[in-house]
Amino acid sequence: MSADYGLVRALARGKMLLGVVAASMPLTAMAFAQDKDPFAVVELGAAGEWSRNDAGSSLGPAAAVEFSSVKNWLEIEAGVTTLFSRGQTEWSADLVFKKPFDLSPSVEFEPGIGPAWIHSTAGRRTVDSVAAEVVADFMFWPTTDRKYGWFVEPTYSYGFGNGDGRSFGVSAGLLIAIP
Repeated sequence: MSADYGLVRALARGKMLLGVVAASMPLTAMAFAQDKDPFAVVELGAAGEWSRNDAGSSLGPAAAVEFSSVKNWLEIEAGVTTLFSRGQTEWSADLVFKKPFDLSPSVEFEPGIGPAWIHSTAGRRTVDSVAAEVVADFMFWPTTDRKYGWFVEPTYSYGFGNGDGRSFGVSAGLLIAIP
């Protein structure tokens, strides 16, 4: 399989994931019509990952959008990450279901779990796999209106594909609330 074909498949799967999220957004919009909470929160930042199998590490950009499906009970986050390491590139897309907890007026903690799809290329070799991901999202809001903030999100992934990849990762960056 060529790298170009693999990239096309990666983009198609990413579009499918975003389609599922977009289909569920009208329900979220109706829930927030009477509330002053943001419609969605965008997370933009950097990610790092350390493999437990081969002791390798990788770094790259990360982006996600999170919205509340059931207020104070269920948050849904769809994200994409591109990780680069020596001779390898990895694209991943995840859909994480999280339970929000307010630790203080300016700090939220959201543990969650969900599926992830991973597309890796190394030289001429391309591998697609499915994984389960566990996250612990910490969100820090410096103002009471929660228009912007920052986050730290440690993750643990267990792959079900070739090599049963297990990895620990962390992403961090900016939070931007979408009214």
